[in-house]
Amino acid sequence: MEIRVAIFEDNKLIREALQTIINGTSGFVCTGTFANVNQVEADILFSRPDVVLMDIEMPGRTGIEATKIIRENFPKVKVLIQTVFNDNDKIFNALCAGASGYILKTDSPMKQLQALEEVYNGGASMSSTIAQKVMQFFVRQNVILVQPQQMDFDLSTREKEILSLMMEGHNYRSIADKAFISYETVRTHIKHIYKKLHVASRSEAIMKARQQGLL
Repeated sequence: MEIRVAIFEDNKLIREALQTIINGTSGFVCTGTFANVNQVEADILFSRPDVVLMDIEMPGRTGIEATKIIRENFPKVKVLIQTVFNDNDKIFNALCAGASGYILKTDSPMKQLQALEEVYNGGASMSSTIAQKVMQFFVRQNVILVQPQQMDFDLSTREKEILSLMMEGHNYRSIADKAFISYETVRTHIKHIYKKLHVASRSEAIMKARQQGLL
């Protein structure tokens, strides 16, 4: 089953490059490209995406405004913000608007595809740069981050194997190939891993695995 992606990006070259990357990757299909979000509701109805790849700064409405509209009117559609901006206000405004993830345009195509796949599967994807900004926010707000006690999360042998492959940077399809299981089985295992670790994304799962010495 292909992940349907709609692109909202005002830069024509970037928009076409993203479309080419998505359509050229197995398991993905671009169902629409749009230069602005002034008619975002009609565009979503037309393209019927699973995930929206959303720029922030566009003529007319901003990507953050559009994200809020999408989340209110199409709750099953996930929004992945992609931008050159990494300042705190835009990050938190986007996340508060309901974005499922936030990556930078400087991230590699592989990371962008992984982020699309992760938010499609229910995760909350962030590039390492954005994750650092989030951590800095908590520090500035005087939120004390306590080192967790060692815990037994009851991961199965197969779940540990998949978590190890995630830590090596493999995406869902690569994990399926290496573990000789189906893509849907990988999705199921990763959902169980997230539930057992009490996390919502690959980066959180990897961080917790390292903190807890799970592998």
